[in-house]
Amino acid sequence: MIGRLRGTLLSKQPPSLLIEVGGLGYEVDAPMSTIYDLPGIGKEVILLTHYAVKEDSAALYGFLRESERTLFRNLLKVSGIGAKIALAVLSGVSTDHFARLVQAGDVVALTKIPGIGKKTAERIVVELRDRVDGLSSLPGTTLPGAGAPLDAAGEATVALQQLGYKPVEATRLVQKVAAEGDSAEAIIRKALRAALGA
Repeated sequence: MIGRLRGTLLSKQPPSLLIEVGGLGYEVDAPMSTIYDLPGIGKEVILLTHYAVKEDSAALYGFLRESERTLFRNLLKVSGIGAKIALAVLSGVSTDHFARLVQAGDVVALTKIPGIGKKTAERIVVELRDRVDGLSSLPGTTLPGAGAPLDAAGEATVALQQLGYKPVEATRLVQKVAAEGDSAEAIIRKALRAALGA
C-alpha cells in the first residue's frame, strides 16, 4: 500500500502531522523521534510510512528512518501492543537504546515507557530479542533542518498526554525540565529522558 510520502508539511501537532501530496492532505501519526527532526511548516518532507487497516478504521504512520519503521512493525507483532504504545516506545527511547534494553532483558527500564507494564515488557524481551539486532544499521531518510519552535510548555504538556502520560504527570515533567527559550521539542525530549531516567 502506501510505503512512502513526499510532500509539504502543513501542520505539526504531536503526534499528528498533515502532509500535502499532489493536492491531497495526508494525516500521519509519527513518534517524537521523527517530529524532532522535521523541517519547519511549509517545507518538503519525505517519510517512510506504515499503513494500518482495522475493521473500523485506517491509519497512516510516518518515520524518517527505516530502523524506526522496522521497530514499530516489530512492536505491533507483540501481543498487547498497539500503535499508540509503539509510538510511545519510539518517542521515549532511540532504536539503539531500545535494542540494548531488550538484549539485556532490562524489564524494569522498559516498564518506565508509558503503557508498558511488567508482563508486556517481559513479552517484548522474549519476542523481540532476536529481531532487534542490526536496527541501527538500517538505511534512513535524512532531511536537513530542525523542527520549528512551537508554543513551548503547553504544546509539550499536550504532546506528553497524547503519548500516554496523565495530565498531572505531564505537567509535573514539563515544569521540572523546561527552561526559558526551550522549544516544545526540547522540553518533550528532556521530559522523556527524565521520566525514563536516561
